[in-house]
Amino acid sequence: MSENQYFKFSNAVLIAPLLSVLAIWTVFWLELRSKTNFNDFGIYPKTLSGIKGILFSPFIHGSVEHLYNNTIPLAILMAALFYFYHNNALKVLLLGVLISGAITWAIGRPSYHIGASGVIYLLASFVFFKGIFTKYYRLIALSLVVVFIYGSMLWYIFPVKDGVSWEGHLGGFLTGLMLAFFLKSKMPVAKKYDWEKEDFQEEDDAFLQHFDENGNFIESAPEEDMVKPTKAVKITYHFKEAPKNKELGSEE
Repeated sequence: MSENQYFKFSNAVLIAPLLSVLAIWTVFWLELRSKTNFNDFGIYPKTLSGIKGILFSPFIHGSVEHLYNNTIPLAILMAALFYFYHNNALKVLLLGVLISGAITWAIGRPSYHIGASGVIYLLASFVFFKGIFTKYYRLIALSLVVVFIYGSMLWYIFPVKDGVSWEGHLGGFLTGLMLAFFLKSKMPVAKKYDWEKEDFQEEDDAFLQHFDENGNFIESAPEEDMVKPTKAVKITYHFKEAPKNKELGSEE
């Protein structure tokens, strides 16, 4: 599979980020419209009623600032997932939300855990580690971009700030790492030049024949000396007899 066939732009690259952003903003608008707090639909660890939050918590946010901080990373990482890993994108999202939510439910503090930040950590972790595991140059470059932009998020998988669900961040991070390791993705076959192949013979390469054993360039013989006629050229001349002059007439 060539690179152009594997990395291709599709409608999902636009639709998936748009739907995810629209969903979290719509839920927040409904909260304001109905003057209702949806925090009860978040993950409440170690309780049966809190299990429903595994599905609903990514859509719930506590403030406009919380919502805004999650919007841009969610859209960018979602687009990267569906562009570079479109074969596994839905698996990563569905399994990632369930597994990371379950980890949060199992290790979290007795409080409601809400927000799409767990999904963001899931996507960032998967895109980063998958690029490293594939060893494909374009995906490694993508991993470096993720580190450059979102590398500072790593600190928030630890309890460094009150009011932040580090358990949800940690759950997303570990889930992304696990999915990057176990989910197999088809990679485009990198083009190999003749000199990279195992059966390459230097003495048969036309370019290398222009160099001697010390690496010095060997000038080619002049073109006029290299071209020799295959047989003698015979030139035949044909002579045409000139017409006789007419007699000149007398003047009166």
